[in-house]
Amino acid sequence: MRLLLVDDHPLFREALASAIALAFPGAELHEADGIRGACDILDRNPAIDLTLLDLTMQGVAGFDGLVTIRTRFPRVPILIVSGLEEPRIMHEAVRHGAAGFVPKAVDKATLTRAISEVLGGALFMPADQVPPAPARPNSRKPPLAERVARLTPQQMRVLTMIRQGKLNKQIAHELQVGDSTVKAHVSEILRKLEVISRTQIVIETAYLDFDQTGGGF
Repeated sequence: MRLLLVDDHPLFREALASAIALAFPGAELHEADGIRGACDILDRNPAIDLTLLDLTMQGVAGFDGLVTIRTRFPRVPILIVSGLEEPRIMHEAVRHGAAGFVPKAVDKATLTRAISEVLGGALFMPADQVPPAPARPNSRKPPLAERVARLTPQQMRVLTMIRQGKLNKQIAHELQVGDSTVKAHVSEILRKLEVISRTQIVIETAYLDFDQTGGGF
């Protein structure tokens, strides 16, 4: 069993690794303190069976980290292990590709069961939650998560910067590419998200943020 732990708090990663080692002797554990490091490890270790991911890390907005890893490595299931316990966030995480959600406050037995069930192909949610029902379509567009999943890793980076309000020149400078390359990425993002303007991009993807996730469950 090969697991990747992604959390920017070293003490929690250590505690999580200790709990997993006790429950699954011989498990091969990899650790990352951010999304970039996680992607590097997944690139180098294609045989990783499961990623355990914290949602709230420095430099990560909303579900961006989850969507980035899910888009680049769709084969590897992602189990969210988070201090966030609001039902709406749990359900949106699943809608954006997570294979399960475990609050950080759970006991070791629950964590062990969650890992086992997700590795077995099941969806794990806390006992007081039920898996989210499919989103009710309110237009002809596919669900947001499905449209975002069409983006390449570089387009995801551009999307993140657009959501931060950065201009094409700023994006080009940060990515060290030409303005024309950024324009091409923006055009593809518009096409794949099925919107017609940068403003619509921001509005459509607002639901990637926890504080914009609407509705109670």
